[in-house]
Amino acid sequence: MQFMALTTDRNDEELHQVDSLTKQNKKYLVLSEEELSKGFVRPVRDSYVHNKCGALTKMGEKLAETYARDPKFYGATFCIGCQSHFPVSEFKWDGTDEEVGS
Repeated sequence: MQFMALTTDRNDEELHQVDSLTKQNKKYLVLSEEELSKGFVRPVRDSYVHNKCGALTKMGEKLAETYARDPKFYGATFCIGCQSHFPVSEFKWDGTDEEVGS
């Protein structure tokens, strides 16, 4: 399994570059340790289901913590089944009816 790199730099050029093998971005933006240390407003969850295809996607700890600190931080997320990014409104947290990003 290949893990994507993370950055806190919104200007990092690799944020918008796609890896040809995984179809994921080469880097993903996450909140800084300073921001994460302020606490989470939602539970830290690391997996979600795409409403359209039913695929379960898991994410790394820092991405999950970023969602937990700021649920509206991301506008789209990756579906491992479809191999593409879609609006967070198309996903539910695994085992819940709660929309990702709400």
